[in-house]
Amino acid sequence: MIIRIDSIDKLSEIVYVLHSLIEEGYSVVLLSGELGAGKTTLVQHICKSYGVDQQVSSPTFSIIQEYMSPLKGPIIHMDLYRLEKPQELEQIGFAEYLDSGQLCIIEWPDVGNDYFVMPYIRVDISVENNDIRNFKISTHDAMDA
Repeated sequence: MIIRIDSIDKLSEIVYVLHSLIEEGYSVVLLSGELGAGKTTLVQHICKSYGVDQQVSSPTFSIIQEYMSPLKGPIIHMDLYRLEKPQELEQIGFAEYLDSGQLCIIEWPDVGNDYFVMPYIRVDISVENNDIRNFKISTHDAMDA
């Protein structure tokens, strides 16, 4: 499914679709797109929709941020941009987060591709110009590990 939006106010359409999928049991959300595409902004809107009142920012340097939602419990936000090798994921307990059942939202997920054997949502964001974003949302079912 591709959803095209032309303003940040319309991110609620994307969040609505993601909520539906998360409620179906997808607890891992992968966000891909170039720098400035809106990955962190989308995470901010998802967290706000789940009642998170903490400031949500990109965990580029800390790699992992945890936010508490009164509706969803802990929401784990990861940014793997600075990681170069899959082996570095072991040092941050990546597999344990994925296996926790908590909502995990991961920006720049490609370094972790071998870890995504559970059902997950992938959101690929492309930018047409400063105002138009295309969100390609796809679901992937469990694979044999």
